[in-house]
Amino acid sequence: MKRLLLFIAVVAMFASTAKASEVNTLKKLMNAEFAISQFYVDSVNENKLVEDAIKGMLEQLDPHSSYSTPEETRELEEPLEGEFSGIGISFNMLQDTLYVIQTIVGGPAESVGMQAGDRIIQVEDTVIAGKKMRNTKIMKMLRGKKGSKVNILVKRRGVAELIPFRITRDDIPLYSIDAAYMADKHTGYVKVSRFGKKTDEEFNNAIADLKKQGMEHLIIDLTNNGGGYLQTAVDLANNFLGRDCEIVYTMGNNSPRFDAQANGRGKYTDNDFRVVVMVDQYSASASEILAGALQDWDRAVIVGRRTFGKGLVQRPFRFEDGSMIRLTVARYYTPSGRCIQKPYTAGDRESYNKDIYNRFLDGELANADSIHMPDSLSYYTLKSRRLIYGGGGIMPDVFVPLDTTEFSDYYRDLVARGTLNQYVIDYVDKHRKEISEKHKNLADFDRDFTVDDAMLANLQAAGTRDSIKFDTIQYQRSRQLIADVVKALIARDVYADTGAYNMVINHRDPIFKQAMEVINDKKRYDSLLAPSNSAKEQ
Repeated sequence: MKRLLLFIAVVAMFASTAKASEVNTLKKLMNAEFAISQFYVDSVNENKLVEDAIKGMLEQLDPHSSYSTPEETRELEEPLEGEFSGIGISFNMLQDTLYVIQTIVGGPAESVGMQAGDRIIQVEDTVIAGKKMRNTKIMKMLRGKKGSKVNILVKRRGVAELIPFRITRDDIPLYSIDAAYMADKHTGYVKVSRFGKKTDEEFNNAIADLKKQGMEHLIIDLTNNGGGYLQTAVDLANNFLGRDCEIVYTMGNNSPRFDAQANGRGKYTDNDFRVVVMVDQYSASASEILAGALQDWDRAVIVGRRTFGKGLVQRPFRFEDGSMIRLTVARYYTPSGRCIQKPYTAGDRESYNKDIYNRFLDGELANADSIHMPDSLSYYTLKSRRLIYGGGGIMPDVFVPLDTTEFSDYYRDLVARGTLNQYVIDYVDKHRKEISEKHKNLADFDRDFTVDDAMLANLQAAGTRDSIKFDTIQYQRSRQLIADVVKALIARDVYADTGAYNMVINHRDPIFKQAMEVINDKKRYDSLLAPSNSAKEQ
């Protein structure tokens, strides 16, 4: 009955602003739910009935309108909010035991003496070792209200007895800047993984630190960044654009036009401060807003592959039980007028979800010549009047094909079955002290550490134990890729630095390599931002 009352309340909320004909439709929906719940021959789950009805309606709309349960809503919002309450560790499973990869500096776990490499055997009265628990269930046990306490038993290498810890949960930061380091003497590199509430603050702190190290130019890595908050994208773009420069605008049939403009307080508006933005087919939403604004104002060179094309604005409608509808209410447009959203057919989510795969089949990800843009999608940048294209997503200024030359089924299976990651965890567990003593810092490790044949042979053996058939030809094809990924994962775990992975692996990333070439060649950089011939003729 409570669920029925909630359903009626939801209907009433929308009915208050609806026309008479729409009210009759809403009453019809409410009466249908009432009839089923009261008179159906068998018992029904009203909660599921209403949720399925909401999902069914949304599925007939665009691909991004969605419904989430209370738990799903919390999981969706947590990474963007910037923090949660817990004990402050990152972990993985090693042979059915929770293995601590690293403790967050200054966090609750570190403050009581927990260390990387510890194995958590028991949480409160629940033994978790050997139980094959899902990570989500373990996280629920470790997280809790700020100030609450949790008792944990830990097994530590070299210590015979289990070590008990009583940890007071506290707010744990979730960072959206995965890496920030000097790629060379003059070029800073910042990897932004999401656009959360605190991303702008993190971004500016990273830039300030890199400036102290001599940064003169900047690479912003937005590859695999699925987006986040609109305002955060606006805040980041504001750093590079002059006063009153349009950053993005939104419009919808029932939503008035909203314009976001730079406030003139940007610190990096000087064109002598070169900027390159890395994107790929998984860069979406807020990533596309930032990349599109900087491209439209000729403030950055965009390098990579055409972005995802997610340009629909979702407005949250929250219900009393904590569930939520995220309803599309408008579209994003770049300053030049390009709609970021790629085409879709209402109700056909299957085709929409196959778009990236179809790009691969059509050759778009491998060859720029496979991309054919009609004249109707032509736009021009706002300063240099360079020719750019709309049609969904942000088309880069410098195309970088997807490199699959080293990829193989053997490598895929090592990763997909968790064998490669488990091998690294086990290796670090045995050699952490030796590595950290021999390589005093990450730079020394990156320069001197080598993944040798013996290590790769042990990884092959681990693959065989996991029923992954060894293939000599495929192994030789992927050997260097496997070695580089192993080295990067070891660096991340030993030096307790998520940015370590990027720092070690970036040298083999074609988009990063092209970004470095562009940013260090002023003549080429300037020519990419110069007016196109078609614009000169206007």
